[in-house]
Amino acid sequence: MSSAPTQEISKPHETVISVESEGSRMPPRARIMASAIDLFRQQGIKGVGVDAIAEAADSNKMTLYRHFGSKDDLICECLKQVSERREQIWRDLEATFPDNPLAQIRGWIEEAAECIFNDRRGCDLANAAVELKEANHPAFKVIVDAKKAHMDRLTDLCRQAGVKQAEQLADALMLLVEGARVCSQSAGAEGPQQQLKRACDAMIAAYSSD
Repeated sequence: MSSAPTQEISKPHETVISVESEGSRMPPRARIMASAIDLFRQQGIKGVGVDAIAEAADSNKMTLYRHFGSKDDLICECLKQVSERREQIWRDLEATFPDNPLAQIRGWIEEAAECIFNDRRGCDLANAAVELKEANHPAFKVIVDAKKAHMDRLTDLCRQAGVKQAEQLADALMLLVEGARVCSQSAGAEGPQQQLKRACDAMIAAYSSD
């Protein structure tokens, strides 16, 4: 099977917001969220308190609580923003490869591989799910809804690409990507994640031959 032509895809999720450099132009709410997302990624959600977030945002707790009623509310809003960035990736792929669902799938795999190889901190949503084990935590629904939307989009593309077992292919690709994320964090730079793109290509070919 021939690969889709490689095109440049913008990656808004890779844009790191620097509160220090952008602080004068960012409103307080945006500064707080940018600082929280960065600190949560570096130190974990439970390892960061609101004092540290307010200080990093060049703000204070009073302002933080004025915009977010609690730390849990702030966590939810941060995860929603992370989820929106992921949705933007799909929109960019659709614009880059219009009417070509298979190229969009391959573009998603390429983007996922680049993220995995260059950022071993893993998926923000998955990391939050591990940390926030309480099933009744408000962020849990945000994570589940975001992951479901992601899977629905991938499944729909598999279906548009003419794959009869679209759900199974989408599940297999997601398992490979999520497994590669874990390997990148635990198996070293030369771990099994290096075979991600090859494994995904093989899976696509296997399901497309039906």
